[in-house]
This record gives sequence, C-alpha cells and structure tokens, in this order.
Amino acid sequence: MTMRRTVGAAVAAVALLAAWQGAHGTAVAAAPQTAGACGVLAPGASAVAEGAVRAACEQVGVWYTWGGGHGPQPGPTYGQVDPSDPDSAHDPERLGFDCSGLVRYAYARAAGGDPLPGNAYHQFNSPQVKQRFTAEQGTAPLLPGDLLAWGSGGSVHHIAIYLGAGKMVEARESGTRIAVSDVRLGGDYAGAVRIAAAAAPGTFSTWGADVWTHEEPSTTSRRVHRFPGPTTVRIECQKHAEPVTAEGYTNDAWSYLPEYGSWITNIYIKGPAWLDGVRTCP
Repeated sequence: MTMRRTVGAAVAAVALLAAWQGAHGTAVAAAPQTAGACGVLAPGASAVAEGAVRAACEQVGVWYTWGGGHGPQPGPTYGQVDPSDPDSAHDPERLGFDCSGLVRYAYARAAGGDPLPGNAYHQFNSPQVKQRFTAEQGTAPLLPGDLLAWGSGGSVHHIAIYLGAGKMVEARESGTRIAVSDVRLGGDYAGAVRIAAAAAPGTFSTWGADVWTHEEPSTTSRRVHRFPGPTTVRIECQKHAEPVTAEGYTNDAWSYLPEYGSWITNIYIKGPAWLDGVRTCP
C-alpha cells in the first residue's frame, strides 16, 4: 500500500508540474505516453510547423478542459461545463486546453501573433491554410504540423496536430490529458490541412478587443462571431453600407469574411478606410 501511495503521489506531482509549467509557456518533461514519444517524427515540415509540434508537445500531460485556451491571448485557461458531457463537470477547475485551444497556442508560439483563433471549424477553414488533403489520402502525404480534423456534413468537432509516423498530439476530451495518439482514420475523419508559414492572399489583421462580426453589414443585424483580441482574417470583398462610429472613427465600409460567413466594419481592419486590393462586393 505504501508503494502504491508513493507512486500515485509522484504521478500527481508530475501532472501538476506539467500544468503549471504549461501555463507559463515552459517546456516540460512529459510523463511517458503509451502511444509513443511526442516530437517531430518525420522530415520535410516548415520551421513554423515543427515549432508548432514542439510547442504542443510541451503541453503533454496538461488537462483537456472544454473551452480551454480561448482567452484573450493564446494559452491555457480554466474551462467550462459542456452540458452534453457529464465528464466536463470538473473542467472549470482545470487549467488547460480543448482541441482547438491547443492548436491555437501551438501555432501562436511557433509563428507569433495569433494566426489560428476560433474553434476547430474555423481553424480547418482558416485563411492560413495553403493545402488540403482528403480523408481518402490517409497519412501518406502529411507532414508534421499538419492539422487533422473530424466531422461530417461540413461540420468539424475535433482537430489535432500530426507528428509523423502515424502519430498525433491532441487534447481529446474531458477527463483526459493532452497526449500522443495513433491517427484515427476511420469514423468521421474529414481530412487534413497544411498551414502556411506566411499570410495567405487577402489576409488582413484586425485590432481591438471583443469585436463582433454581423450577419449583414449592419450593427443591428445578428451577431455571428466574437474576436476577443487582434487576429488575422481573410477578406473576400468589401462594400459601402451602414455608417459606423467606434473608437473615434466613422466609416461606412464593411468587409465580408468567408470563413465566418459574416461581415465586419472596416474600422477594426488595419489599413485605410477602404482597403487596397480588395474588390467591391456585388
């Protein structure tokens, strides 16, 4: 009994250290994972992609927590209770990441800024995506740092980071910790994407905190998505519509964000009031 208590205490101490160090952006010595070591397991990836893998691997052993990692800045946060999952009851007490929170943090560490905000769907359809791979292609064309996604009918409910050699690192579900897993190609595996090291064409930076997009180019239309802080977005086109006054500026230009299916006032897009090189919406 003494031996069991000693081992149990040691495991608990390692987990607590991993969570604390992960919250401070410090590399941690991960506890052994049954699925294998975490790291860049194949050649050919960009420096940014390899950096994202290493940043995610530093968090192995940290709690999965629903909604974790979606604070104003990339990094671990306390989670929320998922009404559909009884295992999430303790997530508000756990400092960690959900699947997209981990991806966001890893690429922010590797690339700087906050290139992949939003949930798994937004990341899978991000303007930062430079190449896509179908489910039928399996893992053969993939490189470390590619993002694997699961979902059907256009939805995406889970995302993970490929390591190479058929392995991935993921924040899978409440009650578990970030770990290395074998890639699951069955079920509703939807394919993978490769993230560009540089901004994609039509990409602009936003500024401001708690900025909402709208269903129509009007502040009275339904709110669609909240940007908690500055991020990058792809703009398809812009048009003159409802004048908006905010942050000391007035502008009637609105930009359409195809990944979010909604509009944002150009007041919160860095650049001139009418963006250079962006076509006018019909």
